[in-house]
Amino acid sequence: MVKHQPLQVYERQLCLSCLTGIYGCRWKRYQRSHDDTTKWEFLWSLILFFTFSLLLVWFYFWWEAHNDYNEFNWFLYNRSGEWIDGTVPILATTAAGFTYIAFLMILALCHIAVGQQLNLHWLHKIGVSTALLTTAIGFISVNQTWGEEWAVIPISLQATGPFLHLGALVAVTALAWLVAGQVARSEKTMFQVVVLLLYLSVLLGLYMAPLSITSPCIMEHANLTPRPDVIGHQGAPMLAPENTILSFQRALQMNVSGLEADVAISLDGVPFLMRDRTLRRTTDVEKVFPARQLDDASSFNWTDLHSLNAGQWFLKEDPFWTVQSMAQREVMLVGNQSVCSLEQLLRLATLHNHTVVFGLRRPPHGHPCYHSWINDTLGVILLSGIPQHLVMWTPDWDRGQVRQVAPGLQQTSVEKLPPQVLHQQGISRLLLRYSQASPDDIREFSRSNVSVTLYTVNEPWLFSVLWCSGVSSVSSEAPNILRKVPYPIWLMSPDEYCLIWVAADLISFTVVIGIFVFQNYHIIRWRLSGMHSYNPEQIMLSAAVRRSSRDLNIMKEKLIFSEVSNGVGSAEDLYMENGFDYYNNEGISH
Repeated sequence: MVKHQPLQVYERQLCLSCLTGIYGCRWKRYQRSHDDTTKWEFLWSLILFFTFSLLLVWFYFWWEAHNDYNEFNWFLYNRSGEWIDGTVPILATTAAGFTYIAFLMILALCHIAVGQQLNLHWLHKIGVSTALLTTAIGFISVNQTWGEEWAVIPISLQATGPFLHLGALVAVTALAWLVAGQVARSEKTMFQVVVLLLYLSVLLGLYMAPLSITSPCIMEHANLTPRPDVIGHQGAPMLAPENTILSFQRALQMNVSGLEADVAISLDGVPFLMRDRTLRRTTDVEKVFPARQLDDASSFNWTDLHSLNAGQWFLKEDPFWTVQSMAQREVMLVGNQSVCSLEQLLRLATLHNHTVVFGLRRPPHGHPCYHSWINDTLGVILLSGIPQHLVMWTPDWDRGQVRQVAPGLQQTSVEKLPPQVLHQQGISRLLLRYSQASPDDIREFSRSNVSVTLYTVNEPWLFSVLWCSGVSSVSSEAPNILRKVPYPIWLMSPDEYCLIWVAADLISFTVVIGIFVFQNYHIIRWRLSGMHSYNPEQIMLSAAVRRSSRDLNIMKEKLIFSEVSNGVGSAEDLYMENGFDYYNNEGISH
């Protein structure tokens, strides 16, 4: 057993060298210290922790914002005029920064665990400062340009809150080993009290956190409403170019209950489907009409619009990373798509008896249909033969006149109004962004016989939360994904959640108590065993944990020579056991 001891000590020293070397570039033993961390380095430790926390929130935000990546890219396109996937560099830099800062945090905790002085290297300080600055700039930029997206965090917590709570409880419970060790080794009563109070406050807060966690998915299974209807927003734009006949056909294959589109009016009064103000992004207008590529889409007549290709851009840009999985026949179909008219969409919906909802954009001032845009669109609806109850009419302009001409249309508001006001205006449906309606709002509208459709819902977790909230339908760019969600991702009764909560708290409390008892028992036994020999150096060494590394090394040397003289062991073995090099004693300062 004694023969293997020097190798074990060497391995421990090697691990310690790697730990302090990577964190603070202190590879030699004489560079390390058990002294208290300086106030300056303690400040940098706080900065490191703050940066880690900020990056954690930033990383979580972009992880949950996956539902709206296409919206973000479209926003960038409107600002820059070029279609790029702006989420790729953001996600790459966020993942790299978070991994780096998390690694430094782990190293810092290991330093504390082994009693090493924290001394962050200046290169790491530059890295931490860069990560903190860029993350802060990111927060400010998102707040100024995409501020409404912050709402995804509280909404996502309705789906992830119970599980994040359990993860945080496991992490803080594991930290009990580190905290107990610090308290047991410290000779300063004030330090022990402060650390204990801080740790117990955090632990108690986590124990009581479920009182503030609310989720519509914590409900009795019998109270779950029927599965919400899914409306294909622009068809199925992940599978085919948006607002094309092929896209709506693919959506119908995904068992959607309705089709949603964006409608503009051509120069000759033909309503057609187009989301953007211009034709640059989704057609080959740069090739066919290069001098008019920046003109408003409504400035083209229907003959010119129908001559444009509306599919090649999808194959080139691959906005949803789905083109590579397409068969050759599907690629040919996609590449031959053209601009779709509202009449074509209505006939397709009539054939399949599906609902149609569309947003109507008024032509620019000076357009021939600037004053007649409502009547032109209404005339196409009436001539298409689609049953009026299948059309959700959203424009607020001349709504009273529209009701007189087509009383069977489902009057739909895109503005969140009280149920009483909606009934007074003859409105029976709401079309809102998913962040505009809380579970309480949805239940209130449902009690008032107002159907709510929320857009744009692409992620299963969001679909599950809205399902449990009681929403009647959602508009989605990903009907192919939501089709695979026949039941909420998770659903538990309040009693089940309470049982999990109490069990987790009890297990955590038991583990924490066990860790503290073990740590203190281990230290006490070590100290008492050291006093049995009545060796003054051993007694002084056991009580000098907070002294400088130089004093400790001198006491260790005295203890070694004392035990050698008493015949306890050889000098070489005792040197190695106490962290000294027998042949090159770098651990002793002269």
